[in-house]
Amino acid sequence: MIVATPIFTPRPKSGAPLSGAEAPDVMVLCGGLGTRLREETEFKPKPMVEIGGKPILWHIMKHYHGFGANSFVLCLGYKGDVIRDYFLNYRSHNSDFAVDLGSGSVETLSNGFDEDWRVVLAETGRDTLTGSRIRRALRYVRGTTFFATYGDGVADVDLGALLAHHRRSGRLATVTAVHPSSRYGELGIEEGMVKTFCEKPQVTQGWINGGFLVFEKAAFDRVSPELDDVSLEQGVLESLAADGQLAVYQHPGFWQCMDTYREMQLLNELWSSGSAPWKSWRDLPKHHEEAAPCRARA
Repeated sequence: MIVATPIFTPRPKSGAPLSGAEAPDVMVLCGGLGTRLREETEFKPKPMVEIGGKPILWHIMKHYHGFGANSFVLCLGYKGDVIRDYFLNYRSHNSDFAVDLGSGSVETLSNGFDEDWRVVLAETGRDTLTGSRIRRALRYVRGTTFFATYGDGVADVDLGALLAHHRRSGRLATVTAVHPSSRYGELGIEEGMVKTFCEKPQVTQGWINGGFLVFEKAAFDRVSPELDDVSLEQGVLESLAADGQLAVYQHPGFWQCMDTYREMQLLNELWSSGSAPWKSWRDLPKHHEEAAPCRARA
């Protein structure tokens, strides 16, 4: 059991963005097998399972980018080539362009994206555990402080407040504590009648590790980069907690992981509703140049 050191409960939603100069790198764990979502993960890694036509990994990165972060380190493992191909072809998949088949040249006509991201695609091993994945990719992190999170969960965490809380705590790591979603529907009963029904609501008691962590590099000093069997939870966070070096940021707002097909459906329904709680960014207006009129043949 991980017991974090509660420094204080932060006020929710400061809304303060991260400036480009202070925004730490963001490490995302992308290497798991996703066995409970086998319908999707037989052919792709779980971070590439789509919500609203975009991988959940994209949603996570957009949330960080919405607060000013633009440098990412992705810890690859199971079917990592799918993620590599996605980012290697990101520009062509999100732009209008012309291809000259004679010369092979490509002319970009308009960009349909505003992601100015620097993305490191780091191979960390197919069966490597989470703590060892971070340790192996640590050499690609710039600076001494960095964000880290899992590649299968979204939330409306105020990342500016999270980072400020971590820095005030003076600890080596900060974990975001969230209320888990209930496995069952909740009934509101009055006088023998069901007054309200909520399908699998987010509970209001009990806290769990929701990801969205902040680390100092020194938190991994005891983990050898040669090892592949160190869990982030049991091998790193538990030790930090025992040493009084794990602070907690309590996030009472929205959080949802995507472990099952039903949870994938839920996230897609929230996105389709137009009010996805984790959407912290503004969409780029689409500006397409008008095509030149075709000439009539003589």
